[in-house]
Amino acid sequence: MPPSGLRVKSPDLLIAESGADLEGHGLKRTMGLFQLVCFGVGAIVGTGIFVGLSDTVAQAGPAAAVSFVIAAVTCVFTAFSFAELGGAIPVSGSSYSYAYATLGEGAAFVIGWCLLLEYGVSVSAVAVGWGQYLNELLAGVIGHQLPAALSNAPGEGGVVNLPAVVVMLLAATLLVRGVRESARATAFMAVLKIAVLVLFCAIAFTAFKAGNLSPFASHGVAGVTSGASVAFFSYIGFDAITTAGEEVKNPRRTVPLAIMICIGVVTLLYCLVAFAAVGAMSADAVADRPAALSLIVNQVTGSTLGGGIIAFGAVVAIASVVLAVMYGQTRILMSMSRDGLIPRVFERVSPKTSTPVAGTWIVAVVFAAPAALVPLDVVLNLTTIGTLAVMAVVNVAVIALRRTRPDLPRPFRARLFPLTPLLGVGFCLYLMYGTGPATWAQFAVFLAVGALVYVCYGRPRSRIGARAGTDGSRVPARAGASVSTRDGG
Repeated sequence: MPPSGLRVKSPDLLIAESGADLEGHGLKRTMGLFQLVCFGVGAIVGTGIFVGLSDTVAQAGPAAAVSFVIAAVTCVFTAFSFAELGGAIPVSGSSYSYAYATLGEGAAFVIGWCLLLEYGVSVSAVAVGWGQYLNELLAGVIGHQLPAALSNAPGEGGVVNLPAVVVMLLAATLLVRGVRESARATAFMAVLKIAVLVLFCAIAFTAFKAGNLSPFASHGVAGVTSGASVAFFSYIGFDAITTAGEEVKNPRRTVPLAIMICIGVVTLLYCLVAFAAVGAMSADAVADRPAALSLIVNQVTGSTLGGGIIAFGAVVAIASVVLAVMYGQTRILMSMSRDGLIPRVFERVSPKTSTPVAGTWIVAVVFAAPAALVPLDVVLNLTTIGTLAVMAVVNVAVIALRRTRPDLPRPFRARLFPLTPLLGVGFCLYLMYGTGPATWAQFAVFLAVGALVYVCYGRPRSRIGARAGTDGSRVPARAGASVSTRDGG
């Protein structure tokens, strides 16, 4: 009998269970391609570019755009794997479900645990960035900012970051009202944030000075690598598209297409913004300025009006990321709850709104705490390494699924297989190396805690364990679906 952690949940069972949750109230398919692309852009474009740009420039200097390209290449290779798996297994669990279908229950739980970093902790980081631009907006509109005690974490000269808590509670309120309402709001905010970044580029390029790009790689290859690790945070969220698999029309076609469109649009936008920013105000001036885009526009235009517009766009942009990422976290927890690995409260869907109301509020309250009390730079690196680890596993999963289920319908197939997923793994490990020893140590502790939670709580309560029986035999869970162990197929 193989260890329980190696039990694999077949793609057929995953898809069968996605038709309705275990409480009898299913999610509704209301999102089309445009809404899903907007949802993806909404999940990606936010704190990483509006706030994190200055951190990338601090590491890479004028070569910051190269760092964004390296981070994008990592995402492109992994996006191929996400697109294939998202079309083949169109369910809400994203990386967690893919790991369950290929690598087994133990690996799936660890991936779900890491997704708490990508979605839960990252939404805290995003919320912190929202507060910084809110202050810029208030300064431009009324000439006053929130007191530092109420807008900064304790390690940054404050007592509590109140704006970060407020934006998370507002996002939760919108999410529990329904997916259709959330999708409409996200689409509006996605279009607005793209327009604001295009406006920034148009203004900044009027003051472009080629001399600001020299010396180009002022901090060397190591600086570009570290910058790429930081820049990667700007791309976190594109895989959130796969968490909407149960609420998308024609998901096998729509999910892969939306992933590729989002990566292309965002990469082009980020490179333009990086070049425009450094060209207009030099790398040294941009580095370590949290609201650098507003500062650049103020300097170029000679007034605070333009910077106020950029700050408004940033406030809207970052709020949409909070909304989209919190949505993704609740859907992943729902999938884990269905499997019995976490408490059942996360799988309950309201019959009135067709949303996981209780799970959404729990996520909002729990992750509002680090948003209110932890400095931004502390959570950025930990979120990045956790996300990269998840993406490395997704690339492995696409290889495993090709071997174990070659018959599974795949509307999108990763190009140049198996080269692209192997390159995806390599680039993920490369960027993980760039996060530094301290982050690796924190991540090791985080994984150890996750493994302990699985052994003590998840494994004894696994529903697949109950179905498979103590002898590890294959037992049908529903018509046409099965649970299997490694030696059972």
